[in-house]
Amino acid sequence: MANDFFDKVYRTTEPDAVETLYDDWAGSYDADVTGNGYKTPGRVAAALAAQLPERGTPILDFACGTGLSGAALAAQGFAVIDGCDLSAPMLETARARGIYRHLVKLAPDEAPAAAPGDYGAIAAVGALSPGAAPAHYLDILLDRLVPGGLLALSYNDHTLADPAYTDRLARALETGTVVERVREHGDHLVELGATSTVYILEKQAG
Repeated sequence: MANDFFDKVYRTTEPDAVETLYDDWAGSYDADVTGNGYKTPGRVAAALAAQLPERGTPILDFACGTGLSGAALAAQGFAVIDGCDLSAPMLETARARGIYRHLVKLAPDEAPAAAPGDYGAIAAVGALSPGAAPAHYLDILLDRLVPGGLLALSYNDHTLADPAYTDRLARALETGTVVERVREHGDHLVELGATSTVYILEKQAG
């Protein structure tokens, strides 16, 4: 069954279908990804911690799923973490971890309601990807940050192969919307031979 979900996820792009897929996957998601050596949440959290020494800074964990990303942030000492996701069953698992201040259910295609300045950093661990949030969410998340705010994100192999995502990131860098503090390629799902690139982007004044 795990392979069925891994096969389906990158081919599922219609918002309601994405929600249904993650609802169906919620019960086995943690076991499926951790059993395949899921390294990206820890890599993103460690990279953000190296750039953001103030552990009391509020962080939004966008598309937090079952909370593996939030758990990685908490393990780095971050103490104020909010999460949002489109899957109610996954949010229930995240809530049970006891690490989030607030958790919010988003409708498909709904953007987080955060205002600029609410969060000093936003984490999007595997969240911007085919089978997850569309590429334009990069701009949406950056709009929720004030200059100096950090966006910590990862692009897996499927995302790196999709120009919709890579071109949008390149444009943000070329226009000076962000400055790249960290770019690190490494393990994603070790047992599947999958890799990802972790980025820490600092928003600049407009």
